[in-house]
Order: sequence, then C-alpha cells, then structure tokens
Amino acid sequence: MSNNEVIRAFEILRERLMQMDESSKSELVDKTYSLNPWFTPDSVLAALDGIIKMLSSDLNEWLSNYTFNPSQKRVGAVMAGNIPAVGFHDLLCVLVSGNKLVAKLSEKDSSLISYFLDQLIDIEPRLKERIDIVDRLAGLDAVIATGSDNTARYFEYYFKNYPHIIRKNRTSVAILNGEETTSDFQHLGRDIFLYFGLGCRNVSKLYVPLAYDFSTMLATYEQYDHIISHHKYRNNYDYNKSIYLVNKEPHLDNGVLLLKQDNNLVSPISVLFYNFYSSQEELQKLLKADEHKIQCFVSQGGFWEDSIPLGQAQSPGLTDYADRVDTMEFLAKL
Repeated sequence: MSNNEVIRAFEILRERLMQMDESSKSELVDKTYSLNPWFTPDSVLAALDGIIKMLSSDLNEWLSNYTFNPSQKRVGAVMAGNIPAVGFHDLLCVLVSGNKLVAKLSEKDSSLISYFLDQLIDIEPRLKERIDIVDRLAGLDAVIATGSDNTARYFEYYFKNYPHIIRKNRTSVAILNGEETTSDFQHLGRDIFLYFGLGCRNVSKLYVPLAYDFSTMLATYEQYDHIISHHKYRNNYDYNKSIYLVNKEPHLDNGVLLLKQDNNLVSPISVLFYNFYSSQEELQKLLKADEHKIQCFVSQGGFWEDSIPLGQAQSPGLTDYADRVDTMEFLAKL
C-alpha cells in the first residue's frame, strides 16, 4: 500500500476521534483510567484533543521534506507510559514512512495505543500486516526507545547493534520576565499541571528575575483544587511539604503547589523549582549548560529565542520531535 493510503487512514482516524460519541469516549476514558490512575478523564481527553490537532496538519506537506527507502524495515518502538498516548507520534512516523511497526507498549498506556492501532486496522485492513504488538523485540532493522536515564543505559547496550534513537529523561522550563499577568499564569498553569507534571514537556523549572514577586502566580494556582484532590498528587504534595518543613527548607506554598529555589531542573510531583537570573547573558549560560536535558522552553509570547508561548508546551506539532532528534530523518536514512 502507498504512503498516501496510510496517510488517508490517519486522516479518517482523526475524523473518527472528532465524531466519537459520548458513550464510546466514556468507555475508552474509563478503561484507560482503570489501568493507570494518573490518566484521569481530563488527561485522556486532553491527549485525544492533542492528537486531533496533530493530525489536522498537512501530513503530505510534512512527508514531502523526506525521501524514504522503498524497502520496508521492521522498526521497533519501545513506548513510554508517563502520559496518555505519548507513543502516538512514533507510531505515526513509523507507519507513514512506509515501515513496519513492532511496538512494545507500556503497561501503563496499553489501552489507548491499542485503541488507535485497532482503529487504523479497521479503517485500512492491510495495515494489519504492518503492525506487530510484542512483549519482546526481535528481528529488527532499527529501534526507537523512550525511557528514563536508567533504562536508556540498558537500551543503549541492548540495541547497540541497531540504528537507534534512545531517549532519556527531559523536562521543560519557563523563562519569566516579571511582566506576566494573571492570564499569562493561567496559560503557564497548563504547562505545569496538565498530566500532573509527568511529561517531558511539562514545565518543572522557572527562571525568574531577581526579586521576582510570586504572589500573583500563587494566587492564580489556588484555583487548581481539582489537582490537589487527586489522591496520588495529594500524597506527593503532603510528602514533599513534610520533608521541607522537617528540614526547614525555605519554600512557598499555596495549598496546591510548592515553589522552591533549587539548581536542579526536574522537580518532584507537586513541586516547581526556580532560580533567579540577573541578566540575559547569565540566563543564556545557565540554559546552555542544561540544554541537553531540556525538551522545550516557554515564555510570555515566546519572547525568548527558540521558546514557545506560555500554555503551548503540551501541544506539540508534527515537527516537534522528542529530544530534538528528527525521527523522520532517522527513518529516511534506514
């Protein structure tokens, strides 16, 4: 089957997701949540909305930037399970590039990815021959694996003889200038709180000017009472708060989120780290030192170079490749 036929299958998938009735949507949401309590209805619906937006882009124009080997390759995809449907982009890339997907699903996100694959096969039955869901990867021509820094070391050893993309822990940061409004903080709240901060595109660190006033931000985020009511998030909040209080570590607290000055990039769930900067030159040096750990930058109106506007971190497009490694270029070179 041609790439155009595969693209058409994804276009029909988008249409089905858009037209999904409430009963079917509720069934999928409930099944997903039952397997992973972090995947709340709001999180799953946000992920579905993100996929609809991604598939609303011109897939043919995207593919026109690459020339693929006509010989079909078996591409293994080790999918993460930190946020709903996080492996969808890899799934899309492998199939529209004309290759065979050999997927090892995360137990934490098996229902959503399986649902998409089932829908694609229902739309285009010939895709069944190009999709394998496996417990163990074997007989591959290439591998795309996503995991933590610890699992990455295992992946790099295990897949060392294959062309591969191995992804490690990353996080995202916000660069604030002191001119942010309540509306800006509401947008930033999406970058911080969506998926409970579990995604690599979630903001876990702020860079703020000296003497930055956090009062408006903290007041704005008091509205996230639905976040603190989630038992797993609440457990993390209570634990981290108790540690800071026992150790007498300075921090800010609005009953929903803990803010702490810290040089680390990745903050625990329910905590947002921050550091001060005195000049743009100093900030550039700080960011340069950690750029290999940063997935994306957000700032007010995207004022900082190579950043995106506040609130857009969790709305990646087709070319927003994880770890800034062009997946399609990798597949084109196989």
